[in-house]
Amino acid sequence: MPEKSKILVADDEPKILMFIRANLAARGYEVHVAQDGAEAVDLAARVAPDVIVLDVNMPGMDGIEACRRIREWSIVPIIMLSVRGDEVDKVKALDEGADDYVTKPFGVEELLARIRVALRRAKNASSPSPAFVAGDLEVDFSNRVVKRHGKVLKLTPTEYELLTYLVSNRGKVLSHRQILHSVWGPEYGEESEYVRVFIRQLRSKIEEDPSNPQLIQTETRIGYRFVPPV
Repeated sequence: MPEKSKILVADDEPKILMFIRANLAARGYEVHVAQDGAEAVDLAARVAPDVIVLDVNMPGMDGIEACRRIREWSIVPIIMLSVRGDEVDKVKALDEGADDYVTKPFGVEELLARIRVALRRAKNASSPSPAFVAGDLEVDFSNRVVKRHGKVLKLTPTEYELLTYLVSNRGKVLSHRQILHSVWGPEYGEESEYVRVFIRQLRSKIEEDPSNPQLIQTETRIGYRFVPPV
């Protein structure tokens, strides 16, 4: 039998935690639960989950701080949960390393779809070409390794998928919707703040001067274009 995907869920509301746990277990996932951020960080280190679901508002260490700490040593996909759905909170969570954001109240099918997308993105290692080199930037598709100046960059699965999508379509103008559909999945289309945050994070890692990007160029009111150096 195939190995079960491990999902870590952290929420301080017992009913929500029980609801999510029951639904994930019923679909064949191995579920680990935590009731605060500190417990979530500890569990993440011990069980090595395939996806982490973190509630933003938890006592003691909140979900955003837990996300930040996990990101110091892990690239596991992280989905945030919160009753707050405004863009500022979403951007804050994404800035600390989250891959996705689900606003409470949510339907279980929505959360399951987001988890499936995260698993797919993390496990998808296929690529049409073995490598790409642009100046000091190297993308080794077969090994999912990105280097700059010969040094391996630490990219999350979402950052890597975004970069490979941009590189694979170099020279083309890609709209926010196209990027969302291709990197996050067909369920996405309106979450343009995701694209902005992850583009900013990628630029900070691959550009010589992130404030004056040369590789990932902005197409005003449309999207972005990856332009390899001449």
